Amino acid sequence: MALLSSLPLADAQRLGREFGLEVAAIEALSVGSVNSNFALTGADGQRYFARLYEEQDREGARAEVALVAALGRAGVPVVACLPRPDGAGVGDFNGKAFAVFPWLDGEILCQGRVTPAACETLGAALARVHLTTPHVPRPSAGRFRITDLRERLAGVERAGHREYLSDIAHIRERLDHYEAARRTQSAPRGVIHQDLFRDNVLWTKQGGLLALLDFESVCEGAFAYDVMVTICAWCYTTRFEAELAEALLRGYHAVRPIAGPEVTALKVEGAVGCLRFATTRITDFSLRAPEGQPPVRDYRRFLARLAAIEAGDLDACFTRALV
Repeated sequence: MALLSSLPLADAQRLGREFGLEVAAIEALSVGSVNSNFALTGADGQRYFARLYEEQDREGARAEVALVAALGRAGVPVVACLPRPDGAGVGDFNGKAFAVFPWLDGEILCQGRVTPAACETLGAALARVHLTTPHVPRPSAGRFRITDLRERLAGVERAGHREYLSDIAHIRERLDHYEAARRTQSAPRGVIHQDLFRDNVLWTKQGGLLALLDFESVCEGAFAYDVMVTICAWCYTTRFEAELAEALLRGYHAVRPIAGPEVTALKVEGAVGCLRFATTRITDFSLRAPEGQPPVRDYRRFLARLAAIEAGDLDACFTRALV
């Protein structure tokens, strides 16, 4: 799957008119690893964010747009797609879904700027996403189930990429282990973001949370999985930073308490999350890196997170934060 580096202005203008916009300029954006993203400028100088869905089909994109709108109505800080007069929700470019969103002037925090206060705020916002489950459309099971990950790994093996075979064998063995562990636990489930990394959250210059972005991977899953993916994304440098992890857990716990079997599930779901991102970073980054160049995102960093979780590096954080 190749991302578009450009979208012809004439096509952008046609697509823009479907959303009631007169597009004067278009610029490709480097953000994102799955979809092609663009900045549009209207004839009035107003900017917009546009997305061409490279993997998700039109039905999936329409479902995402509807869910994000429902999350916004429920009070979650999101950016809803611009409406179309025909009610279709998304446009079409060569068979791929196309959507346009308002442009928000916010900041993305680099890892060095992540603070306990930001993590606590983020944890509370994630809990509010989960609490909307009874009030929003039910999402799909998603594209990153353990069965899907196994198929991705098999594809790498079939393609003969021998340099990854040892790590793939380890990932496969650990997936088997945690799939069995999941059968013995009961973790509450509902709407999860599944991809709440730092580049999917906008902040105001004053440090307030402006919006949660990119619900392209939203699905139905264990809330504990979403919590742990977010901890892995925000609270890890060369190790898990306990102060950050505990702040995120406290913020979440204050809005939606984590107790009983769900506390035990955190470790299992965190491990599965690490295996998910180790797998997709092999297929989406390592295999696409130009010859002789390192991948933009190294899958081995998630294997390091997995080792840390399995070694119990977060166990004391769970004990201290979830009281």
